[in-house]
Amino acid sequence: LLRQLYDELTFMSAQLDALTKQVLACVKNDERIQRLLAIEGIGPINASALVAQVGDAKQFRSGRQFAAYLGLVPTQHSSGGKERLGRISKRGNPLLRTLLIHGARAAVNASRKKHDARSLNIQALEARRDTNVTTVAVANKNARIIWALLSKGECYRNSN
Repeated sequence: LLRQLYDELTFMSAQLDALTKQVLACVKNDERIQRLLAIEGIGPINASALVAQVGDAKQFRSGRQFAAYLGLVPTQHSSGGKERLGRISKRGNPLLRTLLIHGARAAVNASRKKHDARSLNIQALEARRDTNVTTVAVANKNARIIWALLSKGECYRNSN
């Protein structure tokens, strides 16, 4: 039984390696994916999934609308002139939202060791808010950056 499980694990590992090589080969050939890889927290899997699922980013009017499509914007409970923001809506694409949040978590962790403008901004936000709130805020920011890169065809400039 253990030998059978080991053989199955070895086979699955080989399949995973082969699929990873295929994804990396596709990444090298797509200019849009290459542009997204410049964003911290976006890797080859995230970038290829975003390009494949979103297609033409011009279908969204703004970065906020794109972030809302992914379910990364807070819900609003407004009444009588008071605006209250709640948790994220989670109404969009769960796969892309999960990938962006995991990537943002990596970016938040990496920012603790860096001193560039974006990292300092993340550190300041993390000092004021919970780590999970900071992570979602970074994912939201990354979604807006992704929209700008895909819709305008520009390269990423890390100026925060």
